Amino acid sequence: MTNTLESPQQQTNSLSTSMLLCLLLVGVFTLSLAAVFIKLSEQYIGPNATVFNRFWIATVIIALWKGSKALAFLFFKDSSPQKEIYTTSDILLLVLSAIVISISHIAWAWSVTQTNVANANLLHNLTPIFAILGGWLVLGYNFDSRFLIGTVLTIGGAVAIGIEDLQTATIHLLGDALALLSAVFYAANILVMEKLRDKFSISSILLLSCFFRIFLTFPVAAFTEYQLFPSSLEGWLPVFCLAFFCQVIGAGILGYALKQFSSGFISLCLLLEPIITTTIAWFLFDEHLSIINLLTFFVVLVGIYIAKSGQGVNKEEPKIIAEDA
Repeated sequence: MTNTLESPQQQTNSLSTSMLLCLLLVGVFTLSLAAVFIKLSEQYIGPNATVFNRFWIATVIIALWKGSKALAFLFFKDSSPQKEIYTTSDILLLVLSAIVISISHIAWAWSVTQTNVANANLLHNLTPIFAILGGWLVLGYNFDSRFLIGTVLTIGGAVAIGIEDLQTATIHLLGDALALLSAVFYAANILVMEKLRDKFSISSILLLSCFFRIFLTFPVAAFTEYQLFPSSLEGWLPVFCLAFFCQVIGAGILGYALKQFSSGFISLCLLLEPIITTTIAWFLFDEHLSIINLLTFFVVLVGIYIAKSGQGVNKEEPKIIAEDA
């Protein structure tokens, strides 16, 4: 019996690897803006309220997008939507995705209040280690020496970016532990997303995952924040940009790329975030950019290039997948 759903490899043929890499860079760039939007949002509401608003606004945006597609098919018959069937295990995976990413975001936001930003960034940047380890243990990926060498270079460069400001005082142990926890759960989310990506479109995954995240983050925000929603247009703007650009566009592009690239390689590319953020800060706010910074940026780029040519970047031929929109 012929399967009416396209495989990821068939769909990826419409986008070359180089184009997909460029698209991935766009996604990483939009995600790198998250720190700016969060900082601006926290001038009006707390970190947990920011996370909660990020998820419910993203849910509304994605729901409107999918609804407009359904209406377009209803009135114009422009494209036939693929039917997605969810099993109990699929629902559990979606709930798991919502749980782990919610824990990651909350742990990350909390860690910054318990330790310095350099420590938090340094430990959160260890995400690729856990993603690659999880890909090997859970998904059965094999990584050759080129990929591993590239990984070591990339992580080493990312760590070196914040190593000068690293503080090891025991007073920061709780914040450091939270930052490391955020890295573990962020990697877990990438692995779960990769598994779901074998079967479902990225818009469906994000819609249901963000929907579940609303119910997970609302109690935390309600009990820890004195104000859940911004009270002015200036307060709504950064949290809306956070939801639209980072949660919908950025996370959507990363999820789209997971149909071809492995979670380990995607997590390595995410290490470009501190480079982009530092460059933006240098360009907009005239912050200092040292020779050490430039050298570490170069090391990260070389590491990603070496890893890209190794085994463990591209996924094996998966099962089936629904439409990407």
